[in-house]
Amino acid sequence: MITKIDNSTKQGSAHIQILYPGIALNLKDTGFSTIGRIDQAHFQPGSFVPMHPHINDDILSYFRSGKVKHTDSEGFTEFIEPTRLMLIKAGKKFYHEEKILDDSEVLEGLQIFIRPAKKDLKPEVIFHELESVHSENKWRLIASPTTETPLQFSSQTWLYDMKITNSETFSLPKLVKENLTCLLYNFQGSTVVNGNINLAKGESILIKDEDVSITTTDFSELVLFVTDENSEYFSGGMYSGNQVLR
Repeated sequence: MITKIDNSTKQGSAHIQILYPGIALNLKDTGFSTIGRIDQAHFQPGSFVPMHPHINDDILSYFRSGKVKHTDSEGFTEFIEPTRLMLIKAGKKFYHEEKILDDSEVLEGLQIFIRPAKKDLKPEVIFHELESVHSENKWRLIASPTTETPLQFSSQTWLYDMKITNSETFSLPKLVKENLTCLLYNFQGSTVVNGNINLAKGESILIKDEDVSITTTDFSELVLFVTDENSEYFSGGMYSGNQVLR
């Protein structure tokens, strides 16, 4: 099964374009399995998001340009950059604020809301320094539910990225087990899947039980979400949870 999700299903504003994958797939859940919500953010230098709560969300800040000062209720003050990612595991309750520095580039990236395995886990903040901003022409595992990665989701969710800069044809990475479902998100550039499915910036496809070929007509930056639909997860998170039930 391959299902394209175009930009017409997104919500939000000029600053944040929100993908609720479940809405795009006509489900009764705004999320899809452990994937709650994906925000594509675009903020000017000097922008400020004041202190606000998160409850039962795993939030990965995946910024590809710009520099953000993060301050939170656990006492952390840190900077997030394209090579320095942050995963907040909000648990019962967690507060933070974000300031895009005045001398920063325009911030563009993804704020990724993953559903936790269970309700009210202990809050935790994890930072991870990447060796380079991009992984060119090779899948890179960014986060997983295991010690294989420093960034660990509490649910059965994996996240990869890759920047395609050449004319090769790529397939999906070898997954950890069978019967997993993939959401391929085209963050930048243009991507062609199986020769006839064109993905523009911000568009995605859901892939289940299919082999795919991936190419680009120019360049593309891809983010791959992998989820186990049969795994345990909590769908009542503040942002990652099912908003249909609110």
